[in-house]
Amino acid sequence: MSGTFVGMPAFPAAAREAVGDKTLRANLRHATHTIRDKRARAVAELDDWAQLREAGKQIKDETLRHLDRHLVQLEKSVTAAGGTVHWAADADEANRIVADLVKATGESEVVKVKSMATQEIGLNEALEAEGIAAYETDLAELIVQLGKDRPSHILVPAIHRNRGEIREIFAREMSEWGRPAPDGLTDTPADLAEAARLHLREKFLRAKVGVSGANFMVAETGTLVVVESEGNGRMCLTLPETLISVVGIEKVVPTWRDLEVFLQTLPRSSTAERMNPYTSMWTGTTDEDGPRDFHLVLLDNGRSDTLADEVGRQALRCIRCSACLNVCPVYERAGGHAYGSVYPGPIGAILSPQLRGTQSEIDASLPYASSLCGACYDVCPVAIDIPEVLVHLRERVVQGGEVTRNGTKATLRPAKGHAAERAAMRAAGLAFGRPGVLRAGQRLASGTRRFHPRTLPGPGQAWSGTRDLPKVPAEPFRDWWRRTNGGQVEKARKGGTK
Repeated sequence: MSGTFVGMPAFPAAAREAVGDKTLRANLRHATHTIRDKRARAVAELDDWAQLREAGKQIKDETLRHLDRHLVQLEKSVTAAGGTVHWAADADEANRIVADLVKATGESEVVKVKSMATQEIGLNEALEAEGIAAYETDLAELIVQLGKDRPSHILVPAIHRNRGEIREIFAREMSEWGRPAPDGLTDTPADLAEAARLHLREKFLRAKVGVSGANFMVAETGTLVVVESEGNGRMCLTLPETLISVVGIEKVVPTWRDLEVFLQTLPRSSTAERMNPYTSMWTGTTDEDGPRDFHLVLLDNGRSDTLADEVGRQALRCIRCSACLNVCPVYERAGGHAYGSVYPGPIGAILSPQLRGTQSEIDASLPYASSLCGACYDVCPVAIDIPEVLVHLRERVVQGGEVTRNGTKATLRPAKGHAAERAAMRAAGLAFGRPGVLRAGQRLASGTRRFHPRTLPGPGQAWSGTRDLPKVPAEPFRDWWRRTNGGQVEKARKGGTK
């Protein structure tokens, strides 16, 4: 995975800084609550939502169990339809393939459809290093790019910006990238959208190469699917002479019919719409219709390693709807940048550490970026049990161990920040494995109960200061059992009394 965000402080430090930004918190609160409420109403319209959710889960799980077979079928179908398939083991290989394909056309600029996969591998930066300019055409991604910023939300990358900030960015930066913003630009949504439309129209009509991702790939036909709400995707997918799509291997579905489920659940979960305004599908190339050359870059970049984890692999079900972000109390207060990844929020907390590993400080901290309230699981349209995976990854971080990543074995050392937790678990294991030690400890705790503090001492007072420690009983259960009738029952079972 790209190192673009690695090097940031661990989540607690980054979140602490973000929480102090009142403007950011206000922007996030307004946006997430608005999207959350609209989604709830859209989902409530379907009586069979629970069945659709379960169907999506089962389709994804079945596909992941036989992923190798479906990918081979996809390659055959794309090739038969006139496309070319490239396999990329990691970000560097994917970036190299795309850069070479663009240079082979003789062009020095590309227009892009919003793509999490290309952000994941740092494609824009890699193309820039090769002298190729990549222009984002999604409105929110355009705001992020012009503002020299980073995305902070899966669906709404510029959710941390308000209208006034966007107007300032357009007025200041558009002229450096192409057509300048109109004179007297206001911060009304219509004016901002019109400025973006005029700015981007020139690039659509001039570009010879388009770069996209895909929401789904259909193995049986070789069809790729992009769903979006602005129409920029349709322009990028049809006008350029060459189209290059970079897609994670987990985005494949076996049959055309499987789309029926996801084209109902994705728009309602993401934008609260009954269906996407623009759903674009293409299969290879067609004479005199769309791009003459189509290239599909299938991206692994840690996905095979994630697939090998029976608990963690459910993160690969994700259809990038972002519903989990909009209900997460942690994301709402900390924002997306604190996660140090293009995948923020609850899904990022379980996906990034698996794709990148937990060797870095930021990735080791992400599984702890949650209160485990479970709201993310409740709204997930493919029933990813994010709290379960978070706990699973916390165990991995604490224990360390050896994993295989991209074919190479790597040793994961236990995280430095959890020494006290490991010591406590070792002490508990020692006590529970030795009845005599456990009995002595219980009696000691009961005998000293009057001296116990009301709350947990030491660091972490922000959490423990409002939570009372449970009171220790005056007599350990084992002693009470022996003193009461329980002890007589035990003797009777052993034949000591009649």
